[in-house]
Amino acid sequence: MTEVSQISEFGKILIFLITGIIMVCVIFFFNRLLAPSNPNYEKLTSYECGEEPTGNAWLPFNSRFYVIALIFLLFDVEMVFVFPWATVFGNHELIAADNRWGWFSLAEMFIFLGILILGLVYVWAKGDLEWIKAKPTVPTTDVNIPLSFYQRLNLEQGKFVVKPFSMTSEPVAPEPVAAETPAEAAPVRKPMFKPTFKKPTNE
Repeated sequence: MTEVSQISEFGKILIFLITGIIMVCVIFFFNRLLAPSNPNYEKLTSYECGEEPTGNAWLPFNSRFYVIALIFLLFDVEMVFVFPWATVFGNHELIAADNRWGWFSLAEMFIFLGILILGLVYVWAKGDLEWIKAKPTVPTTDVNIPLSFYQRLNLEQGKFVVKPFSMTSEPVAPEPVAAETPAEAAPVRKPMFKPTFKKPTNE
C-alpha cells in the first residue's frame, strides 16, 4: 500500500498566498460589478481627515509626525518577536526534553518586555507622545549678551517686507553720474610692456 504524499510547509504557504490573491481579485471584481459608480468633484477630491484640502500639497511636515510614527513602528515591529517566542515556549516536546527551556524562554521574554516598557516610560516622560508639550524646554547659553539685544534684533527682522512678485518688468532708472572735471579724470597709463610676435621659421 503506497503512502499518500503530504504537502510540505512551503506548499501550504504557496496555497495560502494563491488563495489570498484569488480572494482579493474576486472581491475587487464583485465591487466593480455591484457598486454604483457616480464620480463627482466631491468624491474625487483628496480626503484630509474630513477637512477641506487647502493650499499646495508640497508643504514641509511637522517633525512630530515622524517622531510618533517612528515610536509606533519601533514598538510594533519589536512585538513581532513575541510570535517565534510563543512557538518555542508552547513546544511541549522541547520542554519535556529539558524543563529548563520553559523557564529560560519565560525569563527571556520578561527581559525583552521590560526593555520595551522602559523605552516606553522614557518616551512618555520626555513628552514625545504628546502632540503639544506642556513644558517646552527653553535653551540656555552662557553668553553675556543681554536679552534686550535679541528682542531688538527680532523687531528689526520683523520689519522686513518681501517685495511682491510681478510679471511685468519695471525699468530701473539709472543713477545720475556726476560729471568729472578734467582735473579729476584719471590719467591714461601706458602699457608696461610691448608684446612682440615672431614669425615661425618654416615659412
